[in-house]
Amino acid sequence: MSRDPRGYLLRKRQEAALNAELAQQWAELENDFNKRLWHQLTEHTMRFVRHPSFQQGGLLEFYHEFLMDFEHKIKPLSLVEIILVIADEIAEANEKILFFEKTKEKVKNDLEAKVLCLTAIGLIKLQCSQLDEVKQIMEEVNGLLETVDGVTAVHARYYDLCSSFHKVKADHGAYYRDALRYLGCVDVNSMSDEQQVERALSLSLAALLGDDVYNFGELLAHPILASLQSTSYRWLINLLRAFNTGDLTAFNALAGEWELQTDLANNSDKLSKKIRLLALMELVFSRHSHNRTIPFKVIAETAQVPTTEVEHLIMKALSRGLVKGTIDEISKEVNMTWVQPRVLDLDQVKEMKSKMSSWSGQIQETVTLIKNEIPDIVAHTYI
Repeated sequence: MSRDPRGYLLRKRQEAALNAELAQQWAELENDFNKRLWHQLTEHTMRFVRHPSFQQGGLLEFYHEFLMDFEHKIKPLSLVEIILVIADEIAEANEKILFFEKTKEKVKNDLEAKVLCLTAIGLIKLQCSQLDEVKQIMEEVNGLLETVDGVTAVHARYYDLCSSFHKVKADHGAYYRDALRYLGCVDVNSMSDEQQVERALSLSLAALLGDDVYNFGELLAHPILASLQSTSYRWLINLLRAFNTGDLTAFNALAGEWELQTDLANNSDKLSKKIRLLALMELVFSRHSHNRTIPFKVIAETAQVPTTEVEHLIMKALSRGLVKGTIDEISKEVNMTWVQPRVLDLDQVKEMKSKMSSWSGQIQETVTLIKNEIPDIVAHTYI
């Protein structure tokens, strides 16, 4: 199929004669193309494909009549970024996948551009519920990214695909981890208010419902959580704080809110068991390393369980790798030697500071004691 990019640009500029701003945009494209200013043309094209004038269509024509003529001059990653916008005009899923497959072949020697095509294809297949194929794409992309040092421009797209896949599969823990990784690769301010609220809500629910999620500090410290403050879900922030510190009193006080949320209400027993484990973790963390032999009675009071259920609670925490220690069934106490590291909130950091100050003081007392005893030791040695 023969193309006449100059004729196309001239025609579009003439059609936009009554819109000075749009006509100027077409004129600039025409100027860059005629002067073969490929870098400037690429930058201009990346902006122009998002122009409001394309809201009613025209992007596919733009691609076939103009962009295809010089796409080989464009950096592969930039080309795929442009294609991502153009492809939104294609309604039929298989046709859109074919569009990306053809593009992938053109940029196959550029890893990041190839990954961007694969993640785009993966998201389309996810919308079509082709989960097995999506999983294969995720594995392929993961293998490609493992060969790259650091975080690239396409990691965000990969984590977005992974988190979307896990959300469909209702794998709360996996969704939570990949959704946080996604947020670590993007500027939250680039997201709309609605997108921030949706992401914050999904992350909060995933953190609470995830079987292996016992670290809430990273989410609590993330600015995206602030988007819930002006919504009816602002109570979720307090609920997350309660879980982070194992605060059963706060958890019970918020029951009137979280029991109205379907997913949480349907998992009330699971939530109760989880926060009791977190209460145990917080109890161990709050104690000094030389004072971690804890009577069952203390654990029962903290976790709000009968004394007869304390050993089972400890065993569950041990089996999940949340704590390490040994149980003395005769003395009805447990000696804890380790608690799983977590991202700390400000109150927990203050607690850690207090422990460090105490530890420093103990060391100083020991040093002073040794200094005072040295003269006697030396004197005794030479008697």
